[in-house]
Formats: sequence, structure tokens, C-alpha cells
Amino acid sequence: MTTIKNQKISRVMGEISKKVGQAIFDYEMLKEGDKVIVAVSGGKDSLCLLKLLQYRQTFIPIDFEILAVHVDYGIPGFPVEKIESYCQSLEIPFHREKIDILKDKTMEELNCFWCSWNRRKALFQLADKLGFNKVALGHHMDDIVETILMNMFFKGEISAMKPNQDFFKGKLAIIRPLAYIYESQIIQMVKKECIPVIEEYTCPHNDTTMRIFMKKTLAQLESKIPKIKQNIFNSLQNIKDEYLLDKTEERKAL
Repeated sequence: MTTIKNQKISRVMGEISKKVGQAIFDYEMLKEGDKVIVAVSGGKDSLCLLKLLQYRQTFIPIDFEILAVHVDYGIPGFPVEKIESYCQSLEIPFHREKIDILKDKTMEELNCFWCSWNRRKALFQLADKLGFNKVALGHHMDDIVETILMNMFFKGEISAMKPNQDFFKGKLAIIRPLAYIYESQIIQMVKKECIPVIEEYTCPHNDTTMRIFMKKTLAQLESKIPKIKQNIFNSLQNIKDEYLLDKTEERKAL
């Protein structure tokens, strides 16, 4: 276990760390001896997650290992070295996993599903190869709430990103320690902790995805309903079965 002891952290990071600890406890994300791949894209969410997990290693009574992994899509000019340098400053091992996502395609031809699917596939294969049993992703509460609404609006189903989700009969799990954290808190932490977020690269689909549409919609609703994100998040833990539509029961009534 690699840790940096006696770290001085900002008040914002301290508050976020407590919520991360609560989420880890509530959803049983970490156990003794876990080997955790932390997926680092270079964005604010994943770099904050990496620093938070490394910080919590210094004092929680669970011994777990961290490996920072960047899935390199082969995008020309992307500053991977900046991520590696930050990992070195935290004394966290770094691995660069290269995949050829641009083979026979241009950036404009890609979409969020394609990138996400290939990234997750690469992470799963690497975890299996290296003997790691957890993959930590930087999805926060805003991401989870947006996903709930996107699935309802565009798929006609009620489902979400689970904070702790098993795969391959429990051999591997995806964990989301930032499940209780708002995006606005992440932005504050980046500023206070001077985290070197990669901002010089922008996805050409950033302003056109359904997630961006949902983010803007939620922002408008939040101005009228301040607790809307927390309420939507809580709703999937507070399901009233007797008030759900059941086609089988409807047929019986007829």
C-alpha cells in the first residue's frame, strides 16, 4: 500500500472525503486486500477520485491497493504525460493502456456509447490480466441522477448507475465512491487542491449529447427545486412497489 502521510488538505476535500467514506461504507465498496484500478481520464472527476482514495488509504483500517490506469484512445496530442506526472506526485503506480479506438474512424464518427464501451472492455481485460478485483470510476451524484432520467426519458425504464456493481459472478466489481458527491463540490476541490485537470482537449460531441441536454434541464429545475438531485437519487432507494404499474396484475383484474 503506497500512501503519503501527514497530508494537509483543504476543508472542501475533507468534507468530500467524509461523504466518500460514507458511500464506501453504505455500499460495502472496499474490503481488506482489495486491488483497485482507478480509471483516470485526466478530467476533474477521475483525478479527484484518485486523490481521495489515496488520501483515505492513510487512515482507514482497510488495506487496499491502488493502480491508476489511463485508457489511451490514441488521440493525437493528448497529454497523457500530465496524468502520469500527477500520479507520480501522489506516489501512485500508473499504467497506460493503449487501444485503437480511432481505427478506420474519425473523432466526429465516434459517440459516447462507443467510447464508454471500449474503455470499460479495456479496463475489465486489464483487471483480469493483472489480478485486480475492483474498478473505481469517477461518476458522481449528478452523473447518476442524469442517468436515471435519461433511462426514463429515452429508454422507458427505471434504472441507474449502481455505486457497487458486480460482474462475472462477483469476480470483478465497478465501484463509484463519488456517489454522494455533487459535481459542484468536485469543481471546488479542483480549485482548492490545485489538481491539474486536462482542459486543452475537448470532445467534439461535448455540447450535443443527451447527457448535456439532461444536465441543462436539471440545472433549470434545480433553480426551482433546490433538492431535486438528492430527491431523484433517493427515489430509487424508496420504491413503493404497490404503486408501480404491473401488466400481470392489470390482466388479472380484467
